[in-house]
Amino acid sequence: MSYEEESFGAALDPLLAVARLARAGDFGDHLAYETAGRWVFAAGELASVSLDAEHVRIRFDGAESVTPWSGSPGAALHRALDSLPITGWNAYGRVEFGFAGVVPALAALGAESPRGELARLMIPRLEVRLDTAGAVIRGAGAVPARVRELLAQPENRECAATPIDIRTGGADYRERVAQAVKEIHKGEYQKVILSRTVPIPYPPDLVSTYVLGRRGNTPARSFLLRQGGLEAAGFSPEVVVTVGADRKVTTQPLAGTRAFGRGPEADAAARSELESDPKEIFEHAVSVRTAQDELRRVCRPGSVGVGDFMGISERGSVQHLASLVSGTLDEGRTAWDALEALFPAVTASGIPKRESLDAIFRLDEPRGLYSGAVVAASHDGSLDAALVLRAVYARDGRGWLRAGAGIVAESTPDREYEETCEKLSSVAPFVVQAD
Repeated sequence: MSYEEESFGAALDPLLAVARLARAGDFGDHLAYETAGRWVFAAGELASVSLDAEHVRIRFDGAESVTPWSGSPGAALHRALDSLPITGWNAYGRVEFGFAGVVPALAALGAESPRGELARLMIPRLEVRLDTAGAVIRGAGAVPARVRELLAQPENRECAATPIDIRTGGADYRERVAQAVKEIHKGEYQKVILSRTVPIPYPPDLVSTYVLGRRGNTPARSFLLRQGGLEAAGFSPEVVVTVGADRKVTTQPLAGTRAFGRGPEADAAARSELESDPKEIFEHAVSVRTAQDELRRVCRPGSVGVGDFMGISERGSVQHLASLVSGTLDEGRTAWDALEALFPAVTASGIPKRESLDAIFRLDEPRGLYSGAVVAASHDGSLDAALVLRAVYARDGRGWLRAGAGIVAESTPDREYEETCEKLSSVAPFVVQAD
């Protein structure tokens, strides 16, 4: 099976065009994914691949196959996608945090096997690639006229956010941070990310939230997802991994955080404090070292290196210490091997990963998509996985936010709680109540 393609040449605001396509509700489940100011809107399930702790499920052309898998979950997904008889396929979807629980090297101490769907990827019937110059529309069969109609429409919808109190659940969170600090001092692990959930007191409009939130943020990636009853809109501060068709692999760990957007003097003072704080520097350095070690497992010997070490990345209401770690995939390795080696992101789990995952399963609520990944993959071997942070989530009309902080030996419960508030402030001011 192959696709037909046509161009839409008029100038666009790609963010608003994506919002119109998503809001129309004409194309089924969808994922809008932004990379460097270019968007793709992928919708309608031509085929899908999903994975749980025991089986891989493939749906295509009205048929379904369910196959046991063992060993590497990334390899199981790779085989399933490559088995599809679709020329030039691209796949879009999500990998939940629980995926880590089936990676052989990371099986958490004493943890039960993860339940439910751990990864789900869709090969879409419709792909629309958009930038300011126009769009390229690709469809399995004739391109729907409705797509062209929606792209040509002007945007005249106004929306406003409704306030959310993000300073809730402080006592419980501080207690969990204090417990983690005790365990770190006992030598059980070096670092762990603990998070807290903030319920949204009304049903959220995720499409409008995505538009407002994207205008108010400077993400590495952004996404708008509706898949299997779950909705999410996110402004990811970093990628878990990017693998090009040339087999170059990159990851950018962010660790070390201060507030941003409070005026030039306050931002400069916060940056200076961030760059000189021993706790933040240690947290960042060990994250970079871990990312290097993980890439060396799947990259050619001698190809892994660090660039722009400990630069500053400004992401919405916060600024982070950031470094770029890169390498070249070794022979016989795939992009899914790279994702598995780096998943979950060290900046969303801890160090060492296996022991920190045990602490997360004990001390945190089940995470679902939070701190997992939204993924775009292709038949040419490329893959891009955005870390799911700074996001809004909804299911069955119930919405929530979530944010975490990295706990190390020098952490204090009050400071880590404040860090979660700083991160929540990248999203909470933009949440729109559904009509």
